Amino acid sequence: MGIKSKITIMNFLQFFIWGAWLITIGGYWFQNRDWTGTEFGAIFSTMGIASLFMPAIAGIIADRWINAEKLLGIFHIIGSGILFMLPELNNPTSFFWVMLLNMVFYMPTISLSITVAYSALKGAGLDVIKHYPPIRVFGTIGFIVAMWVVSLLRIETSAAQFYVAAGASLILGLFSFMLPKCAVSKNVESKSLVDSLGLKAFTLFKNSKMAMFFIFSMLLGASLQLTNAYGDTFLHDFAKIPEYKGLWSIEYPAIIMSISQMSETLFILAIPFFLRRFGIKNVMLFSMVAWVLRFTLFGYGNPADALWMIILSNIVYGMAFDFFNISGSLFVETQTDSSIRASAQGVFMMMTNGFGAILGSWSSGLIIDNFFKNAEGDFEWQGIWLTFAAYSLIIAILFAIFFKHEHKPAEVATTHH
Repeated sequence: MGIKSKITIMNFLQFFIWGAWLITIGGYWFQNRDWTGTEFGAIFSTMGIASLFMPAIAGIIADRWINAEKLLGIFHIIGSGILFMLPELNNPTSFFWVMLLNMVFYMPTISLSITVAYSALKGAGLDVIKHYPPIRVFGTIGFIVAMWVVSLLRIETSAAQFYVAAGASLILGLFSFMLPKCAVSKNVESKSLVDSLGLKAFTLFKNSKMAMFFIFSMLLGASLQLTNAYGDTFLHDFAKIPEYKGLWSIEYPAIIMSISQMSETLFILAIPFFLRRFGIKNVMLFSMVAWVLRFTLFGYGNPADALWMIILSNIVYGMAFDFFNISGSLFVETQTDSSIRASAQGVFMMMTNGFGAILGSWSSGLIIDNFFKNAEGDFEWQGIWLTFAAYSLIIAILFAIFFKHEHKPAEVATTHH
């Protein structure tokens, strides 16, 4: 099997594991368990907590002691065992700690799989910029396929989704040992732990523009979790209303939600054009406005005559997610000194997927439990989505006012060549 084929399979399985449960865990939580939204918010915060420290620690281990492809395999095999344990847990506290343990081993595999792919492509004399993006798209395809599998097997509200993820994790864990070797460096400089964990990059906060950028990254990072956490549950809840019973959009909500990931693949390809044409500030503003649209369309959509709103919301998601995440990482790349670029990317990830994710998960759970449940304990979805839309609109207005950046097309062009 060729190197590109192996890396493609690795990417497919890497995101298949996540796609098997990330979007549908809300259906399992709220349809099968009598647990609260606050407790559910805590479950989604585990990704953020693990992202604060594990990718950096795994990077140090892979640089110095264990080949990245072997560490990838070990983490996925351990993760498989943890995923198998989840369905047996009968209280939210145990579920939180076991899910946190799962995320501790899963989150670093995202960066490890990138390291393995880059190393293998360079080792084969291939151009990473040219060959990696078409391979990475198979990760998104893996995520979509997993959502379709879970939906078509009718296990969106069942614990069986964790068994699907565990099986894929075990397969990737074993397959990782067949990936091209990613040798540890024998001559790694003896860096301090502060340098290794990227803490030196926190000096960027002294620069007012970068400090402002990272603060908005955290605030927008809070939005990223909301549709992952509640989108599938929102569609499932329509089944309780007699007039919507039996509609295919209610029967297979994960398939509807997978339009978001399909949209992502298109918007990723559009980013270079938009950055050159409009600049980073405007592209990130487009992202923020897209979040407002995403939530507003959910607020007024339904699975029957307003199904088009839900579908359009999922299409808009590609712009909302990628125009912020990928454009933001390119901005960090162009604004920071080469000696701390990797660390600066770590700070960006920490602010969005770490602190931002924790902020979004915990606060949304508390807000929903306290303000958006009726006397019967049902969600008041329109109020929930319009509150999230209002939050995103406020962030967009503040960003437009306070984030100062002059667009230089030449600067963007050099980033892409």
